[in-house]
Amino acid sequence: MNWSDLTIAVVGGDEREQEIARLAAQTGASVRAYGFVGADTPIDGVHSVAGLEEAVDGADVLLLPIPGIAADGSLFAPGHAPPIVITAALLKLMVSPAHIILGKADPALAAAAAQVGARLDEYEHDQELMLLRAPAIVEGVLRVAIENTRFTLNDAAAVVVGYGNIGARLATTLRALGASVTVAARNPVQRAAAYAAHLQSVPLAELPSAVTGASMLFSAVPAPIVDSSVLTGLRPGSLVVDISAPPGSVDLSAATELGHRAVWARGMGRRAPVTVGSSQWQGVRNRIEQRRRAVSM
Repeated sequence: MNWSDLTIAVVGGDEREQEIARLAAQTGASVRAYGFVGADTPIDGVHSVAGLEEAVDGADVLLLPIPGIAADGSLFAPGHAPPIVITAALLKLMVSPAHIILGKADPALAAAAAQVGARLDEYEHDQELMLLRAPAIVEGVLRVAIENTRFTLNDAAAVVVGYGNIGARLATTLRALGASVTVAARNPVQRAAAYAAHLQSVPLAELPSAVTGASMLFSAVPAPIVDSSVLTGLRPGSLVVDISAPPGSVDLSAATELGHRAVWARGMGRRAPVTVGSSQWQGVRNRIEQRRRAVSM
């Protein structure tokens, strides 16, 4: 394919998307960016535009952020105002058939894409890409834990809810740093994997009792799981970290009311934007190439 024939709009995101935009421009494609805040210097080959419509008008491909879309429909774009919301009217401005690539769409964006016949390409659950960005996410979560506690991770009692790609690596890393770790997971195979990794494991239904005496809780489950019935079992003043995408898995308001330190740790992959942006671009690039081949047939 001839990349110079493509116009790519990169909208929202953080330093990771800035790296993706830079790499996209190196292909020879025309790259427009909107919603980047705090970029230290202009990005080589990337045209920063002042408006959302200007970014998407005539674009063949729309690249949206890795983190999930908020409850109000806005994209992940730290520090940007006003909120960025993608509508069917905006998508109609793109070259048809439009190609939208992002971590995960919400129902409103999915409906807007369907209305205009755009192709949605989601990679939130792409196993390869998730594993490639997992180390950066775990490092970011560890930083949150260190900055928000007055005790060491070594010898701390921690509970990790969920044992998927991120939960598993976080749990094993915490144990390697000397924490006593209990994993709560619904899937018996995941619990068996936790056991094989020398971690304590319990069914998700036993989470309220499993947190008794713990001083740290990390939830990586993409569903509302950790409510007041769980949070009351933690030690007073515990650290509660929600790693999941919107709508989140922890009742952070309840955690705060109970006197815990509550943190919604979104976008942890931005800790290493060059590493994560580069790995995600490879997945994005493959999707663009596959789509262009399909369209040309």
